[in-house]
Amino acid sequence: MSTVPIRPSDGELAILRVLWSRGPSTVRDVHTELSKDRDMGYTTVLKLMQIMVEKGLVARDERARSHTYRPLQGEAETQRCLLKELLQKAFAGNRRELVLQALEAEPASAEELEDIRKLLNEVKGRAR
Repeated sequence: MSTVPIRPSDGELAILRVLWSRGPSTVRDVHTELSKDRDMGYTTVLKLMQIMVEKGLVARDERARSHTYRPLQGEAETQRCLLKELLQKAFAGNRRELVLQALEAEPASAEELEDIRKLLNEVKGRAR
């Protein structure tokens, strides 16, 4: 596995979400799951997953008749990579502005706000 996280495309990210939630899956499994929310052909999913193998985003297990695929990057690692990219591209590295925009874009629930407070207190404690 590469030490530098690979940025997935939107289609690849949709496939990764399925693999993160289901675990190792066949193309058919992924296609069935994706078809619930969007119109995506089986061959499109197959081609994307083949490209993802070449890019190092997923690994293919060819031992069974139906090959299974598993992600090579964890969900949190991928999220951090995408967030760092967004932070630099859209907010010029300004974390405060990113957080403010995220909270203003869509109202947070009381539970989410409490989780954010707890996290801020943890981070604040480590910074001392």
